[in-house]
Amino acid sequence: MEFCIVIPAHNEADYLSKTLQSLIDQTVLPKKVVVVNDNSTDNTQNIIDSFTSKYAFIESVLQVSEDLHSPGSKVINAFNKGLESLDATYDVICKFDADLIFPKHYLATIHQIFQNDPSCGMAGGFCYIEKNGNWVLESLTNKDHIRGALKAYRKECFHQIGGLKNVMGWDTVDELLAQYHGWTVSTDTSLHVKHLKPTGASYSRAARFKQGEAFHRMQYGFLLTNIASAKLAWNKKNFLFYIHCLQGYRKAQRDRKPFIVSEAEGKFIRDLRWKNIKKKLLFISSKK
Repeated sequence: MEFCIVIPAHNEADYLSKTLQSLIDQTVLPKKVVVVNDNSTDNTQNIIDSFTSKYAFIESVLQVSEDLHSPGSKVINAFNKGLESLDATYDVICKFDADLIFPKHYLATIHQIFQNDPSCGMAGGFCYIEKNGNWVLESLTNKDHIRGALKAYRKECFHQIGGLKNVMGWDTVDELLAQYHGWTVSTDTSLHVKHLKPTGASYSRAARFKQGEAFHRMQYGFLLTNIASAKLAWNKKNFLFYIHCLQGYRKAQRDRKPFIVSEAEGKFIRDLRWKNIKKKLLFISSKK
Protein backbone atom coordinates (compact mmCIF):
# COMPACT_ATOMS: atom_id res chain seq x y z
CA MET A 1 0.00 0.00 0.00
CA GLU A 2 1.27 3.47 -0.88
CA PHE A 3 1.10 6.23 1.74
CA CYS A 4 0.84 9.95 1.08
CA ILE A 5 1.23 12.34 4.00
CA VAL A 6 0.17 15.98 4.25
CA ILE A 7 1.62 18.06 7.09
CA PRO A 8 0.18 21.54 7.74
CA ALA A 9 2.86 23.71 9.37
CA HIS A 10 2.44 27.20 10.85
CA ASN A 11 5.51 28.47 12.71
CA GLU A 12 6.73 24.96 13.54
CA ALA A 13 10.48 25.63 13.29
CA ASP A 14 11.08 24.24 16.77
CA TYR A 15 9.62 20.84 15.94
CA LEU A 16 9.31 20.20 12.19
CA SER A 17 12.79 18.79 11.58
CA LYS A 18 12.18 16.10 14.21
CA THR A 19 8.86 15.17 12.61
CA LEU A 20 10.35 14.89 9.12
CA GLN A 21 13.39 12.96 10.34
CA SER A 22 11.12 10.45 12.07
CA LEU A 23 9.26 9.91 8.77
CA ILE A 24 12.52 9.51 6.84
CA ASP A 25 13.56 6.86 9.35
CA GLN A 26 10.41 4.75 8.85
CA THR A 27 10.88 1.07 8.00
CA VAL A 28 8.17 1.58 5.36
CA LEU A 29 8.69 4.88 3.57
CA PRO A 30 5.77 6.98 2.30
CA LYS A 31 5.34 7.62 -1.40
CA LYS A 32 5.03 11.36 -0.77
CA VAL A 33 5.26 13.82 2.10
CA VAL A 34 3.81 17.27 1.41
CA VAL A 35 4.61 19.96 3.95
CA VAL A 36 2.29 22.95 3.68
CA ASN A 37 3.93 26.12 4.98
CA ASP A 38 0.87 27.98 6.21
CA ASN A 39 1.94 31.61 6.36
CA SER A 40 4.85 30.95 8.74
CA THR A 41 6.97 33.88 9.93
CA ASP A 42 9.75 31.83 11.55
CA ASN A 43 12.34 29.47 10.07
CA THR A 44 9.80 26.84 8.97
CA GLN A 45 10.42 27.26 5.22
CA ASN A 46 14.19 26.95 5.56
CA ILE A 47 13.72 23.69 7.42
CA ILE A 48 11.37 22.41 4.72
CA ASP A 49 13.86 23.38 2.02
CA SER A 50 16.68 21.55 3.79
CA PHE A 51 14.67 18.32 3.53
CA THR A 52 13.24 18.78 0.02
CA SER A 53 16.78 19.32 -1.30
CA LYS A 54 17.82 15.89 0.00
CA TYR A 55 14.70 13.75 -0.37
CA ALA A 56 12.71 13.61 -3.60
CA PHE A 57 9.59 12.28 -1.87
CA ILE A 58 9.28 15.40 0.31
CA GLU A 59 7.61 18.43 -1.27
CA SER A 60 6.85 21.96 -0.17
CA VAL A 61 3.59 23.86 -0.73
CA LEU A 62 2.92 27.45 0.28
CA GLN A 63 -0.39 28.52 1.78
CA VAL A 64 -1.29 32.13 2.52
CA SER A 65 -3.84 32.43 5.31
CA GLU A 66 -4.54 34.47 8.41
CA ASP A 67 -2.14 34.22 11.34
CA LEU A 68 -4.93 33.50 13.82
CA HIS A 69 -4.84 29.84 14.86
CA SER A 70 -8.50 28.93 14.81
CA PRO A 71 -9.03 25.22 15.57
CA GLY A 72 -10.35 23.27 12.63
CA SER A 73 -10.54 25.73 9.77
CA LYS A 74 -6.91 26.88 9.49
CA VAL A 75 -5.35 23.44 9.64
CA ILE A 76 -7.93 21.86 7.30
CA ASN A 77 -7.51 24.65 4.74
CA ALA A 78 -3.77 23.96 4.77
CA PHE A 79 -4.33 20.20 4.55
CA ASN A 80 -6.63 20.65 1.54
CA LYS A 81 -4.02 22.83 -0.13
CA GLY A 82 -1.51 20.02 0.19
CA LEU A 83 -4.06 17.44 -0.93
CA GLU A 84 -4.50 19.33 -4.21
CA SER A 85 -0.86 18.69 -5.08
CA LEU A 86 -1.23 14.89 -4.93
CA ASP A 87 -2.25 12.54 -7.70
CA ALA A 88 -4.82 9.81 -7.03
CA THR A 89 -2.48 6.81 -6.98
CA TYR A 90 -2.08 6.54 -3.21
CA ASP A 91 -3.86 3.92 -1.09
CA VAL A 92 -3.70 5.74 2.26
CA ILE A 93 -3.81 9.49 2.91
CA CYS A 94 -2.44 10.76 6.21
CA LYS A 95 -2.94 14.10 7.94
CA PHE A 96 -0.08 14.51 10.40
CA ASP A 97 0.85 17.44 12.61
CA ALA A 98 4.28 19.08 12.42
CA ASP A 99 5.18 18.55 16.08
CA LEU A 100 5.32 14.75 16.33
CA ILE A 101 8.04 12.12 16.53
CA PHE A 102 6.87 8.79 15.09
CA PRO A 103 8.39 5.45 16.08
CA LYS A 104 10.25 3.79 13.19
CA HIS A 105 7.64 1.09 12.70
CA TYR A 106 4.65 3.46 12.71
CA LEU A 107 3.75 3.33 9.00
CA ALA A 108 4.58 -0.37 8.80
CA THR A 109 2.11 -1.08 11.61
CA ILE A 110 -0.61 1.09 10.06
CA HIS A 111 0.01 -0.67 6.75
CA GLN A 112 -0.50 -4.04 8.47
CA ILE A 113 -3.73 -2.89 10.12
CA PHE A 114 -5.23 -1.91 6.75
CA GLN A 115 -3.97 -5.09 5.08
CA ASN A 116 -5.39 -7.36 7.78
CA ASP A 117 -8.82 -5.71 7.87
CA PRO A 118 -10.36 -4.60 4.55
CA SER A 119 -13.23 -2.97 6.48
CA CYS A 120 -10.85 -0.64 8.35
CA GLY A 121 -11.26 2.88 7.02
CA MET A 122 -9.11 4.78 9.53
CA ALA A 123 -6.18 3.83 11.74
CA GLY A 124 -3.77 5.48 14.16
CA GLY A 125 -1.72 5.35 17.33
CA PHE A 126 -1.62 7.55 20.42
CA CYS A 127 0.00 10.84 21.40
CA TYR A 128 2.33 10.97 24.39
CA ILE A 129 3.53 14.16 26.07
CA GLU A 130 6.56 14.75 28.27
CA LYS A 131 5.94 15.27 31.98
CA ASN A 132 8.76 15.41 34.50
CA GLY A 133 11.11 13.62 32.13
CA ASN A 134 8.64 10.82 31.30
CA TRP A 135 6.46 10.35 28.22
CA VAL A 136 2.85 9.81 29.31
CA LEU A 137 -0.38 9.29 27.39
CA GLU A 138 -2.07 12.56 26.43
CA SER A 139 -5.41 11.24 27.61
CA LEU A 140 -7.88 13.78 26.25
CA THR A 141 -10.12 11.24 24.53
CA ASN A 142 -11.21 7.60 24.60
CA LYS A 143 -8.80 4.95 23.38
CA ASP A 144 -11.09 4.11 20.45
CA HIS A 145 -10.56 7.62 19.02
CA ILE A 146 -7.74 8.68 16.68
CA ARG A 147 -6.40 12.11 17.48
CA GLY A 148 -6.50 14.70 14.71
CA ALA A 149 -2.71 14.97 14.92
CA LEU A 150 -2.12 11.56 13.34
CA LYS A 151 -4.97 10.44 11.11
CA ALA A 152 -4.53 7.78 8.41
CA TYR A 153 -7.42 7.11 5.99
CA ARG A 154 -7.96 4.38 3.43
CA LYS A 155 -8.57 6.28 0.20
CA GLU A 156 -12.02 4.81 -0.41
CA CYS A 157 -13.15 5.76 3.10
CA PHE A 158 -11.70 9.26 2.77
CA HIS A 159 -13.71 9.83 -0.42
CA GLN A 160 -16.92 8.41 1.04
CA ILE A 161 -16.87 10.73 4.05
CA GLY A 162 -16.31 13.68 1.73
CA GLY A 163 -12.82 14.52 2.99
CA LEU A 164 -12.27 16.55 6.15
CA LYS A 165 -14.83 19.07 7.40
CA ASN A 166 -13.63 22.65 7.77
CA VAL A 167 -14.76 23.03 11.41
CA MET A 168 -13.57 22.29 14.92
CA GLY A 169 -14.53 18.71 15.69
CA TRP A 170 -13.56 17.49 12.21
CA ASP A 171 -11.55 14.67 13.82
CA THR A 172 -14.68 13.37 15.52
CA VAL A 173 -17.17 13.73 12.69
CA ASP A 174 -14.81 11.93 10.28
CA GLU A 175 -14.91 8.80 12.45
CA LEU A 176 -18.67 8.99 12.90
CA LEU A 177 -19.21 9.35 9.15
CA ALA A 178 -16.80 6.51 8.47
CA GLN A 179 -18.93 4.26 10.68
CA TYR A 180 -22.09 5.56 8.98
CA HIS A 181 -20.66 4.28 5.69
CA GLY A 182 -19.81 0.88 7.20
CA TRP A 183 -16.10 1.37 7.93
CA THR A 184 -14.37 0.52 11.18
CA VAL A 185 -11.90 2.71 13.06
CA SER A 186 -8.80 1.00 14.46
CA THR A 187 -6.35 2.22 17.11
CA ASP A 188 -3.13 0.51 18.16
CA THR A 189 -2.04 1.12 21.75
CA SER A 190 1.51 -0.02 20.95
CA LEU A 191 2.07 3.00 18.70
CA HIS A 192 3.46 5.69 20.99
CA VAL A 193 3.96 8.99 19.17
CA LYS A 194 5.77 11.81 20.96
CA HIS A 195 3.71 15.00 20.86
CA LEU A 196 6.10 17.92 21.35
CA LYS A 197 3.57 20.73 21.79
CA PRO A 198 0.50 20.62 24.09
CA THR A 199 -2.83 20.39 22.29
CA GLY A 200 -4.54 23.74 21.88
CA ALA A 201 -1.55 25.72 23.15
CA SER A 202 -1.83 28.22 20.31
CA TYR A 203 -5.62 28.48 20.10
CA SER A 204 -6.95 32.02 20.28
CA ARG A 205 -9.40 33.26 22.91
CA ALA A 206 -11.94 33.77 20.13
CA ALA A 207 -11.93 29.99 19.54
CA ARG A 208 -13.34 29.10 22.96
CA PHE A 209 -16.92 28.67 21.66
CA LYS A 210 -15.95 26.58 18.63
CA GLN A 211 -16.44 23.16 20.24
CA GLY A 212 -20.05 23.91 21.14
CA GLU A 213 -20.65 25.21 17.64
CA ALA A 214 -19.25 21.95 16.27
CA PHE A 215 -21.67 19.89 18.38
CA HIS A 216 -24.55 21.90 16.93
CA ARG A 217 -23.32 21.46 13.38
CA MET A 218 -22.96 17.70 13.92
CA GLN A 219 -26.62 17.63 15.05
CA TYR A 220 -25.84 16.30 18.53
CA GLY A 221 -28.82 17.95 20.20
CA PHE A 222 -28.65 19.84 23.50
CA LEU A 223 -28.62 16.88 25.91
CA LEU A 224 -25.81 15.05 24.09
CA THR A 225 -23.92 18.34 23.86
CA ASN A 226 -24.18 18.69 27.64
CA ILE A 227 -22.77 15.22 28.20
CA ALA A 228 -19.98 15.56 25.63
CA SER A 229 -19.03 19.02 26.91
CA ALA A 230 -18.92 17.85 30.51
CA LYS A 231 -16.68 14.93 29.56
CA LEU A 232 -14.26 17.15 27.64
CA ALA A 233 -14.18 19.70 30.45
CA TRP A 234 -13.42 16.92 32.94
CA ASN A 235 -10.55 15.62 30.79
CA LYS A 236 -9.16 19.13 30.41
CA LYS A 237 -9.72 19.89 34.13
CA ASN A 238 -11.38 23.11 33.01
CA PHE A 239 -14.97 23.85 34.09
CA LEU A 240 -15.06 27.03 31.97
CA PHE A 241 -14.63 24.84 28.89
CA TYR A 242 -18.02 23.27 29.67
CA ILE A 243 -19.69 26.70 29.96
CA HIS A 244 -18.08 27.88 26.73
CA CYS A 245 -19.26 24.75 24.90
CA LEU A 246 -22.88 25.36 25.88
CA GLN A 247 -22.60 29.04 25.01
CA GLY A 248 -21.12 28.13 21.64
CA TYR A 249 -23.90 25.62 21.00
CA ARG A 250 -26.65 28.16 21.79
CA LYS A 251 -24.95 30.84 19.72
CA ALA A 252 -24.69 28.49 16.72
CA GLN A 253 -28.41 27.75 17.11
CA ARG A 254 -29.30 31.45 17.18
CA ASP A 255 -27.06 32.20 14.20
CA ARG A 256 -28.53 29.23 12.29
CA LYS A 257 -25.08 27.82 11.54
CA PRO A 258 -25.48 25.20 8.78
CA PHE A 259 -25.18 21.54 9.66
CA ILE A 260 -22.16 19.65 8.31
CA VAL A 261 -23.98 16.31 8.21
CA SER A 262 -27.24 15.25 6.60
CA GLU A 263 -30.40 14.45 8.59
CA ALA A 264 -29.76 10.71 8.17
CA GLU A 265 -26.12 11.09 9.20
CA GLY A 266 -27.15 13.21 12.18
CA LYS A 267 -29.62 10.57 13.38
CA PHE A 268 -26.96 7.87 13.00
CA ILE A 269 -24.49 9.97 15.01
CA ARG A 270 -26.99 10.55 17.84
CA ASP A 271 -28.04 6.91 17.96
CA LEU A 272 -24.40 5.77 18.00
CA ARG A 273 -23.49 8.21 20.76
CA TRP A 274 -26.43 7.11 22.94
CA LYS A 275 -25.58 3.47 22.32
CA ASN A 276 -22.02 4.02 23.51
CA ILE A 277 -23.19 5.97 26.57
CA LYS A 278 -25.59 3.17 27.56
CA LYS A 279 -22.83 0.59 27.06
CA LYS A 280 -20.52 2.49 29.42
CA LEU A 281 -23.25 2.89 32.02
CA LEU A 282 -23.97 -0.84 31.91
CA PHE A 283 -20.26 -1.57 32.27
CA ILE A 284 -19.99 0.71 35.29
CA SER A 285 -23.06 -0.78 36.97
CA SER A 286 -21.75 -4.32 36.41
CA LYS A 287 -18.57 -3.40 38.27
CA LYS A 288 -20.45 -2.33 41.39
